[in-house]
Amino acid sequence: MSTEHSKHHPLAEPLALPRDEALNAPVPVISASPVVLPAPGRGEDLLVRVSAPAVGSALPIIVFSHGFGSSMDGYAPLANYWAARGFVVIQPTFLDSRRLGLAPEDARRPFIWRTRVADVRRVLDQLDVLERAVPGLAGRIDPSRIAAVGHSFGAQTTGLLLGVRTLGFDGSVGEDLSDPRIKVGVLLCAGGRGGDALSPLAVERFPYLNQSYAGMKTPTLVVWGDQDHSPLTVAGPEWFTDAYTLSPGANALLTLFGGGHMLGGISGYQVTETTDENPERVAVVQRMTWAYLRGALYPGDSSWATARADLRERPQPPGQIDVK
Repeated sequence: MSTEHSKHHPLAEPLALPRDEALNAPVPVISASPVVLPAPGRGEDLLVRVSAPAVGSALPIIVFSHGFGSSMDGYAPLANYWAARGFVVIQPTFLDSRRLGLAPEDARRPFIWRTRVADVRRVLDQLDVLERAVPGLAGRIDPSRIAAVGHSFGAQTTGLLLGVRTLGFDGSVGEDLSDPRIKVGVLLCAGGRGGDALSPLAVERFPYLNQSYAGMKTPTLVVWGDQDHSPLTVAGPEWFTDAYTLSPGANALLTLFGGGHMLGGISGYQVTETTDENPERVAVVQRMTWAYLRGALYPGDSSWATARADLRERPQPPGQIDVK
């Protein structure tokens, strides 16, 4: 493992447009929602937003899993950025969304963590339907280049698709829910290891957080804020680095100095749940996630190397990259 910057610095001015983004300058985005995917047995059809650049062909895909309570309309700062720079971004609305309003006693609630994984699989199974839903998109996607990204509860969903396994408190290992169609991942504020790192609250209400990263072999970027204090763990903010330190697949860690759970406001523009509002921090998340995915999906692409160098060389970097 190597650390490309190891000192804590305050945030400085926003990052300038990356040198290599001249070849990936933002273009107009077209979007369709809600796209309805029939989902027998789910109790609700699956509603999806699809956003794509207005130009380009052989476009790579990001399936984004939102945090608890959000929906396909959340996380516009990320979805818009990625789509404007060459990705088709697919955003399912999961059953925990406040928009659906499931009753507390709804029998589906304890299994939403599994339903989320099934929903992402349903998206991947019906890429042709989603492609046709956006005017002008048909024939322009590359289904061999699929990335999965998630935030918070969505990172737990994404982790399972990348190879994370749940553990029984008796030591039993849960089912392998990974999907080989997903070639690369990004975990934003992913909960860490289970066992004695979990708080009593997590043990009681979220037993699926008792998990192991030993089987996560898919290349992955892990992103965390060093001020992300969670009631789900007794391990402190460093719990959110476990996905990097404990998995064989995660090969990069982005630490955001001063970042909280919303990483400066990635869940929306001027959203009320953001406690660490910071547009500069959001800009770092936008650029570094995009660059990582480009580099991982296109061998020889310089975006990731350039983004790392630009972050490292700033007089007062807003974060650091560790690699292994």
